[in-house]
Amino acid sequence: MIEQNYLPRIIDKAVEKHLSIFGAVCIEGAKWCGKTWTANKHSKSRIYLGDPSGSFQNKSLAKLDPKLVLEGDTPRLIDEWQEVPELWDAVRFEVDQRGKKGQFILTGSATPAQKGILHSGAGRISTLKMRPMSLYESNDSSGQISLEDISNEKYKNIAVYEVNLDQIIKLIIRGGWPGSLDIGAMDHTIIAKEYLHAIINHDIYRLEGINRDTRKMNLLLRSLARNESTTVSMNTLRRDMKENDDEDLDNDTISTYLTLFERMFLIENQKAFSSNIRSSTRIKKMDKRHFVDPSLACALLNATHEMLINDLNTLGFLFEALCVRDLQIYAESFNAKLYHYQDYDGDEIDSVVELENGDWVAIEIKLGSNQIDDAANSLLKIKNKIFDNGGKPPKVLCVICGICKASYLRDDGVYVVPITALKS
Repeated sequence: MIEQNYLPRIIDKAVEKHLSIFGAVCIEGAKWCGKTWTANKHSKSRIYLGDPSGSFQNKSLAKLDPKLVLEGDTPRLIDEWQEVPELWDAVRFEVDQRGKKGQFILTGSATPAQKGILHSGAGRISTLKMRPMSLYESNDSSGQISLEDISNEKYKNIAVYEVNLDQIIKLIIRGGWPGSLDIGAMDHTIIAKEYLHAIINHDIYRLEGINRDTRKMNLLLRSLARNESTTVSMNTLRRDMKENDDEDLDNDTISTYLTLFERMFLIENQKAFSSNIRSSTRIKKMDKRHFVDPSLACALLNATHEMLINDLNTLGFLFEALCVRDLQIYAESFNAKLYHYQDYDGDEIDSVVELENGDWVAIEIKLGSNQIDDAANSLLKIKNKIFDNGGKPPKVLCVICGICKASYLRDDGVYVVPITALKS
């Protein structure tokens, strides 16, 4: 891992801050999203439990005597700590004994079962979630506009570089995997397919030690891909699988598989927003389903450039998934949270950014500039309805689009910004 090739990540500042506050920091997230590279950047010594050298000597050593692998210059990186879950308690204990900050960085690409972990690590070990690269991190966004500035009503009316539809599709299919940035576009889908194959056929077994039905897991993943960026229920997923593959799973099995996908950081659902509105409008509570990166949905759908050009509806959902991935990364950088809004009147907001002070930003996501007027009208309608029903309306209304020549504040107070000009 060559340091000069490291592309800065938005999470870098959080890692530095948490190392100054806590004895240890755990960076968790999907495989291949760049956790080890980032942890290396912030560490002074390291041990890799997945290193096969000497018949996985490091892993064996950690099992034999966890304390031995903790010795080294600090911060010390322990990569893929979940391979030996007992290390969590060992790190927690060592942090207590040393009484110093910034001692360890743990990385993990799966959430282990809690069996054998005696202590939560509260107050000693901080946990940060890392995702695949946003467009700003992969240098595919100019970063001229800050989401934090938008959230604080600081607007810029500026011309931006307009990307075309072909470029948007390429970014969706490629995804935010650091290892995909320098390979040809024809190979992007191959990478994502092999990624899913490895997790379903190998990593889930290593996580549980249980032989699961890989065919049924793949069927469920394809159903999730067909329902990307929607609030589809488990019953609907089950019916969708039966209609498309003549396979019927009971809800308990689907629930078990979904939990496994979450533990492997394959999926990350968008929670429903309602806690801060205090409106008489009845709000739905269902999560909106997303893969951790839109490239995974593309691979499961066998989505090519030509297919998406001819299926703008599917392209719209995948573009929303791309934007939600980036918004999640940007929002967390200033301690905001990301939700979606859906009420029983049929009104929806694609994304809601809730700030620490309780204010919130309503965001509609549209691929083309020809959809901006409808999106703005929808936001204004919901804002007025919430206000009329005694609730707390959004502080900011924003439309994030794919193809647009400028970032600007409309006369009706709705701000427009292309995703390829946005940063944290």
